Amino acid sequence: MKEITVEDLVRKFSLKVLAGESKLQNPISQSRVHRPGLEFVGHFDFFPTERVQILGKKEVTYLHKLSKEERRIRIGNVVQYHPPCFIVTCGEEGLTYLKKHCVEQGIPLLVTREPEITSDFIVRLDAFLIKELAEKVAVHGVCMNVSGIGVLIRGNSGVGKSETAHTLIRRGHRLVADDIVVLKKLSPQTILGTHDEKTKEFLALRSIGLLNVVRMYGRKAFQDETRISLDIHLTKWEKDGLYNDLDQEINTMEYMGVKIPSIEIQLQPGRDVAGLIEAAANNWYLRQQGYNAAEEFMSRIEADMNHE
Repeated sequence: MKEITVEDLVRKFSLKVLAGESKLQNPISQSRVHRPGLEFVGHFDFFPTERVQILGKKEVTYLHKLSKEERRIRIGNVVQYHPPCFIVTCGEEGLTYLKKHCVEQGIPLLVTREPEITSDFIVRLDAFLIKELAEKVAVHGVCMNVSGIGVLIRGNSGVGKSETAHTLIRRGHRLVADDIVVLKKLSPQTILGTHDEKTKEFLALRSIGLLNVVRMYGRKAFQDETRISLDIHLTKWEKDGLYNDLDQEINTMEYMGVKIPSIEIQLQPGRDVAGLIEAAANNWYLRQQGYNAAEEFMSRIEADMNHE
């Protein structure tokens, strides 16, 4: 199971450490956070102790209103489970008692640099944790964002994946990753494509060398990540290997249990592969909107036959 540490959160969100400096290497393995409201009033049946605990204005105001003894009991009941850390989003004023408990139990107590709306902070933190803790694999290929649609382009070495990507970039589409594409499973239906940092913004072209697409074509030529909606497999031309059926059966490629629609495009000199990928992406989008060109064509044929 993949883990990050509390220190990773401190760096990512510029958090202030009030207590537990020696425990910043505490592991975090859960991709959701928790607000311990019910736990402070004594309900522990479903307390997710392994999650990051968030204290907003609601929780802190409640604790402030308790008597000293009652507060000691309520907080003590929670910190004894040793969650990875506490993060307070409403400022550090009046948190001396909470800091004392965290020091005694060795739990990092963190505070946002400026008071934040707790729900907004949770959304950002959850999104970060989901991406960082996601199951992932690396595949050989190119990842592009074509008209807002994430496309994974695969094929044997030398088949022309990067050259096709270069043509797409010049047509206004965006590179995400070349050569090594990192796929992350964000949900049972969602695969995110990104780079491995080392190859960020780079595109390798045979006979030309390594290109930095941002330096050459501007910031619009690159983006960090995209949801993969379409898998394109580039293959060598095979005589009689193409079909002209009105509506091809949609195949799928499976990554970490998630099935992605997959299309094979055969290569031949003079064939506009980049244009075919654009067409495939746009056609996928229309299908998501409920439109099917083959169905409309057949309905016209049937209407014409009925008219006769």
